[in-house]
Amino acid sequence: MNAGRILVVDDEPQIRRVLRATLTAKGYEVVDARSGEEALEALRDSRFNLVLLDINMPGIGGLETCREIRASSEVAIIMLTVHNAEADKVAALDAGADDYVTKPFSTPELLARIRAALRRQPNAGEGAPESIVIEEVEIKLATRRVVVQGRESRLTPKEFDLLQYLLANPNVALPHARLLQAVWGPDYGDQVEYLRVFVNQLRKKIEPDPAHPKFLLTEPWVGYRFAIPPKSA
Repeated sequence: MNAGRILVVDDEPQIRRVLRATLTAKGYEVVDARSGEEALEALRDSRFNLVLLDINMPGIGGLETCREIRASSEVAIIMLTVHNAEADKVAALDAGADDYVTKPFSTPELLARIRAALRRQPNAGEGAPESIVIEEVEIKLATRRVVVQGRESRLTPKEFDLLQYLLANPNVALPHARLLQAVWGPDYGDQVEYLRVFVNQLRKKIEPDPAHPKFLLTEPWVGYRFAIPPKSA
């Protein structure tokens, strides 16, 4: 049974071999690349469900590769980092990654992160609207697309998952832990930096003035709330 296609991008042959063996044993189809350039070429030629991308590589590097992928693809991306520094984690998420794993990592942890990255929020149920229009923002739930002022705003899969969950609970202050576990899975709950970065990215993509948001609001010491005016609810 094919659990999905994964592209492993790392300049270390041993890491690629270990990841290939581990993931293949779990039912994934694995293709590997030695550089960001090779990864981009592979993504042009084939479709993948997820990319495991090392942050430190020769050539264009992991962060730039992630940005290049995100410019044209919604494939799930997990960055492999060698430092546990907050700045590196935030940089990975800000570049468009869905998650990160710090080397050295355990096999159970990596597999859990892959499952979380591949996890999708359920589509809108029967009877739910196919789209929601809030002022100049149209959120197309059925096709997972967002149009702002007549132009499509590309969201990563996890950005849309988060937005969809917030919209399913309009005008409700949702705690950090509830958002994390609903969107990323039950193993999450303390990674508040995830939400901070993802919410900031969402604001850049849907808010008229991201510095002064009117839709995606912070609830101090609690979490976040998506404010929908009564006429748009």
